Amino acid sequence: MTLPTPIAPKVGLPATSHSFGAGYLFGVPVGDLGWFGTLLVSFASGVAAFFASTFLGIVSLLIVDMTTHRTPDFTITYRLIGLPVGLLVLATALIYLGTLWVRRMLRRT
Repeated sequence: MTLPTPIAPKVGLPATSHSFGAGYLFGVPVGDLGWFGTLLVSFASGVAAFFASTFLGIVSLLIVDMTTHRTPDFTITYRLIGLPVGLLVLATALIYLGTLWVRRMLRRT
């Protein structure tokens, strides 16, 4: 007597791909956020970009100053690297996520 073989589920990509215009960012449904979630994600991405760019700026300034044997001024990384990058990412995220939220609100009415 032979037993039936179990059927393995198919593993793979979903049938539909999510694009940037459909409210998905890297597969995450950001188009379903409310106004508070939009603000929270925007500010969180701005803060994360500020800290990441400041860290990379400090490391690169440290390497440059070690090779030139100068005393480093690390306040440059906060003022000229971290702050502009953080504000740029914050503004970009607010515009993108705010546009998605406004479109969804206009579609409901």
